[in-house]
Amino acid sequence: METIKIKYFTDAIEKLDYIDGKSDWIDLRAAADVTMTAGEFKLIPLGVAMELPAGYEAHIVPRSSTFKNFGIIQTNHQGVVDGSYCGDNDQWFMPAYAVRDTEIHVNDRICQFRIMENQPRICFDVVEHLNGADRGGFGTTGKS
Repeated sequence: METIKIKYFTDAIEKLDYIDGKSDWIDLRAAADVTMTAGEFKLIPLGVAMELPAGYEAHIVPRSSTFKNFGIIQTNHQGVVDGSYCGDNDQWFMPAYAVRDTEIHVNDRICQFRIMENQPRICFDVVEHLNGADRGGFGTTGKS
């Protein structure tokens, strides 16, 4: 089991909790009350900073209910926090775009994260032909 150092920027949010057997994603909460109007962009503070283990990064995505409940979209669609973002002032944020007027309150669960191993070092071998089956391009099964 890996241990992750975490700093909280507020006592107003619940502490992070890994719920074994339910999901390997961990919910993140709004650390401030945020009011947004349709078409507005804001960085929503998540109230935490972490020092990830060497060779790992965090992937942050909205919860499945975030759009329905709050009418916001995470503008980068998936945030990646690399291991270098680990200082005392490196609070995590969710970049959000509102599609309707909305209010988000302190401690609302708005996104989730998981810790992933960094991609291994790779190199590319340029070839004229690939050996795999030709499926007909992007977004198709190759069937008419």
